[in-house]
Parts: sequence; structure tokens; C-alpha cells
Amino acid sequence: MHDTPSQTSQAGVSLGPVAVGLDLGTSSLKGVAIRPDGTIVARTGAAYPTARPLPGRAEQDPADWLAALRSVMESLAAAVDPSGWAGIGLSAMLPTLVVTDDAGEPVGAAITWEDNRAEAQGTRLRDAVGADGLYARTGQWVDGRYLLPMAMWLREAGDPRAAGAMLAGAKDWLFGWLTGTTATDPSTATGFGCYDLDTHAWDEGIVGAAFGRGGGKVPARTPRLPAILPSSHAAVLAAHAAASLGLPARIPVVLGAADSVLAARGLGVTEPGRVAYVAGTSTVILGVASSPITDAAHRYLVTPLDREGAYGLEMDLVATGSAVRWLADLLNVPPGDEAGVWRLAEDVPVGADGMLFLPYVGPGEQGALWNPDLRGTLSGATLAHGGPHVARALLDGITLESRRCAAVLEALGGGRGDIVMSGPSVRTLLVTRALADATGRRVRWAADPDHPASAWGAAALAFEATGAVRPPLPSLAEGVSPDPAATPAWDALWDRFEGTRIAVAALPPATPATPATNVPLEDRP
Repeated sequence: MHDTPSQTSQAGVSLGPVAVGLDLGTSSLKGVAIRPDGTIVARTGAAYPTARPLPGRAEQDPADWLAALRSVMESLAAAVDPSGWAGIGLSAMLPTLVVTDDAGEPVGAAITWEDNRAEAQGTRLRDAVGADGLYARTGQWVDGRYLLPMAMWLREAGDPRAAGAMLAGAKDWLFGWLTGTTATDPSTATGFGCYDLDTHAWDEGIVGAAFGRGGGKVPARTPRLPAILPSSHAAVLAAHAAASLGLPARIPVVLGAADSVLAARGLGVTEPGRVAYVAGTSTVILGVASSPITDAAHRYLVTPLDREGAYGLEMDLVATGSAVRWLADLLNVPPGDEAGVWRLAEDVPVGADGMLFLPYVGPGEQGALWNPDLRGTLSGATLAHGGPHVARALLDGITLESRRCAAVLEALGGGRGDIVMSGPSVRTLLVTRALADATGRRVRWAADPDHPASAWGAAALAFEATGAVRPPLPSLAEGVSPDPAATPAWDALWDRFEGTRIAVAALPPATPATPATNVPLEDRP
């Protein structure tokens, strides 16, 4: 898909210095070019597939990322003369594992954060290190979606990728392809499961526990981890990448940060109080703190932000946009019209006339719960219910999990500041009204409802890191304020929701649907 807005009326026109931001997301790569005042002068995107050969598996081909990158760069360069680009900033999904050889080339497919095959390895790593100690050192409740457990699974399954030389995140690898040097930043490093918040370095004890060092089972080759550099670190665009992309050589490329971190910047959530609500395939809910505060109940992750002395307190709901797309398919909503799910729900009241939906179709949940055994559960269904009730119940369930996360941040002293939201849901009053009423907070969004927060944040960081300028934060719409009259209904629904969740969590775990065998990326035409 390509979307170049009307601000750019002449192909290749020079608009003075601009910075480009790239966001390597779960389903597509988004690119923007912004002026020093933060105005977007060009935007575009290109999608790529995810292979799901078995339940719980999710893999992507890095070659597809490069094809998307070429498409995005071609579109941006056609809109804005690249000779005036001050820099290129990067943002990406995490944790997503790319195993590389000694030359930096990918060994097989990347394993994305949606993949849960390594849950047993995540549990073993927590047990080996000590779950509470591991969380205290890393700020992460490490499960099977982290890179070390993924790599453990590859080794134990005899997967050819286990022979690779280096473990890298998606953005780490992309930075390496663009510049010739693979590196990670502190926020992306947290997705490995062994970044020490105090020393700002890899914790060799955790790495050793993952790969058997010190336990009498030293492997023939332990993979390297990339160097950890500041988010503002810049290196010049390598000649091979410039030639492949049709760009001038030596444009600065800024290492950047995790998509959640740069989305918070792109939404103006830079100080304690406000909450960033980044809705996509999953939803990130992030507050800001000035120190790495951990939680005895490990209800949130601690993520270094893109500047020193600032940390994100982050909760990630596993299935939100993906759950809506799943339900859209079940309800025969036309492809690409996920908002049609919410239109079905418009005439159904809060509580869906007695139907309740625990929205853990990921499967499992992170958020403030961190329970991989949870599954999506529909309760209270009768013959009087239909598709609109299921849609409303899903909205209620996602909203109540969001309320749980917002309450955790409020309890830390953040108050009830605004929730600043990004994603297509900002166009649906039903969704924003539900979030405002359930949390008791005003819900706002960028004045441009299609504002690409992570890509914009990456471009703004590129400007700042190259010494050009610090763009002002985007302006926000007034948004939706909570209706106090709605509070009793949401409080009553919360009690039912929690009672059902606790009862379901007490049931024996579902039988794993994914056998512990290696399945390569699907062949695609």
C-alpha cells in the first residue's frame, strides 16, 4: 500500500531538511518524512506476510522486510528529494528473533513476538535464574516470547538456525543491513531477556543459564549478542544499502528504539502522568518513570526510553487488533474493515446483555497478568445472543484488561492523566468512549487520526540525534472525557469479568497445540 499525502505535490521536491522514520511492525513497514517542525510531508507503507505453519507459530522472512523497505524508500524518495534527508531513524516490533551467520546474513526465517513455541524454555530459564531475581535484574518477566528462550528452543529442537553466529532483534538486523554493523539499543535489548537495568549491559549469568555455561553442558558454539549502543547512535548508510535502495550514500542512520518507546514520544507521552495507548496487532500501555521501578507482583515491564534517566512502565496486551481481525473473519465482516466489528456492536449496551468474553485469544496474556495458560473464553451465551453481542463482549473484555493496566500505573502515583491513543480505533467513538468511561480518564489522540506514532518518533529522534533540531511534539485532539454516569455499569461488569477470569484460570491448562518439532517457514508462491 502507498499513501503520500497532499503536502507533497511534486515528486522529488526539495522541502529543506527532512528526517525519515521507519517502523518495522508486525504486519507492515511504515515510513514517514517530517520537517523540523514535525509536519509530515510524506508517508507510505508496505505489507509483508506472516507464516503460521502450526498453532502458536509465527515466522517472517527478512527478505520480505527488505522488499517492503525498498518499496517504502522508493515512495519517500519520489516524494522528497533524498539529498535533503538529515537522517533515517528506526523503530521496530519486539521481541522478534533473527539468527545471523558470521557475515550478518539471516539463517532461516525470523521468529516473531507472536510465536509462543518456547514457553517451556521461558519457564525453565526463569526457574534456573530465579523468577523474582530475573525480573529484578532485567525488569522483564521472561517468557517464551523473549529471544533467549526462542534460541533455547531452536537448539533443543535441532533447528538449523541454532548453528547461527549471532542473535539479533528485527531492528538490530535491519540497522546492520543498512550500516554494516549489527547493534541494539537498550529498549530493544530488554526483549532478549538478559539486559541488566543497573549495569546497562548483558547479564552473562543469565546468558550462561540459557545456554548451559557453568552447568557441564557447554555447547560447541554459544551465539554472540549485538553491542548495546544508545538509541541516538548514528552510522552512515553503507554503499551496498544505498545502491539497493537508490539513495545517496552516507546518509546518517540512527539506531532508534522499540516501537512502544518511539510511539510514546510520537504521542507526547514523555513525562509521568499521561499514558501511551498504542493499539495495533497487540496493544502497548505505557507510563513514564524517572527510575527503573520494579513491581513485586511483576505486573509491568521496565523499558529504558530513548533518553537517559527515563523509563517506560509497560504492559502489552497480546491480542487486540489481531483479536478484532479474527472476529471479523468469523462474523464475515469484509477483509480490511475491522471497524465493521465495532459497527455491529454499536447498539449493544455495556455488558453485552449478559455475555462475557475473556479476550485471551493470543493465546495467553501478558498485560498485567502474565499467564500464558489463559485462553479466550465466551460465557453467558444464550440463543438470544448474536454476532453483535460477541463483538460488544470482545470490546468490553479488551477495555477491562486496559482498565487493569491503567489502574496499575495509577497506583504507582501517576494519577489519572490523559490516555493518549494511536491506531485505527481512534476513529471509532464506541471504542474511545468505552476506554474513557471504564478507566475514568480522558482519552485523546493526535490531531491527525492517522498519525504514525512510532515512525514519527523515529524520524524525530533522527533529527535530534544528528544535531539538527528537536521537533515539537504533535498536537492532540481534545478527545473524549469519562461520563460519571457510566461508572456503575463498568464497575459491575468488572466484578463479573474478574470472577470469571479467576474461575477459568483455576481450570487445568489447555493441552498444548504445538508439538515440539521444528517446522520451517511455509513455502509461498
